[in-house]
Amino acid sequence: MAGGRAARRLWRLCNLLMAAFFGLAAAVQVNDPDAGLWTVVYLVPAALTLLVSVKPSITDNGVWRSLCDLHSAGCIIGTFALACSLFAYAQGNILHEEEGRELFGLVIITIWMSLCRSSAKNPLGGVRLIAAIVVALFPFLSWLYIYVNKEMRASWPTHCKTVI
Repeated sequence: MAGGRAARRLWRLCNLLMAAFFGLAAAVQVNDPDAGLWTVVYLVPAALTLLVSVKPSITDNGVWRSLCDLHSAGCIIGTFALACSLFAYAQGNILHEEEGRELFGLVIITIWMSLCRSSAKNPLGGVRLIAAIVVALFPFLSWLYIYVNKEMRASWPTHCKTVI
């Protein structure tokens, strides 16, 4: 049973990390031309994920599930729209394009919301818990990489350079 308790604590910690990431992602939108949209895109999963970190059983709640499903559907539509735009107009590394970073944000949201939603019926453990840990660490490691990579930051638009 100690392993099950440790897995539950780790799952809650991952949710707390992701709530922090989504909250930070919303906060750095202040200079963005479409800040209102992206702030909402990140604050919704921040709130939903914070609720899961406090009370994991919330994922059984109909309102929580409906908000999660609706937001995930919007993120999937946005992912396809950004992917099409990038396919048509990207000139190099998609992480150097603002739309590429936005695309990755939507993918992270979609994956995390899917993990949260599926945790109601099947407690996370084994491979799914490892996937949750990897997904929870990925945004922070990506931000660290981007922060130390001066070449990548040099190609950013002005509104992105003033946030960090």
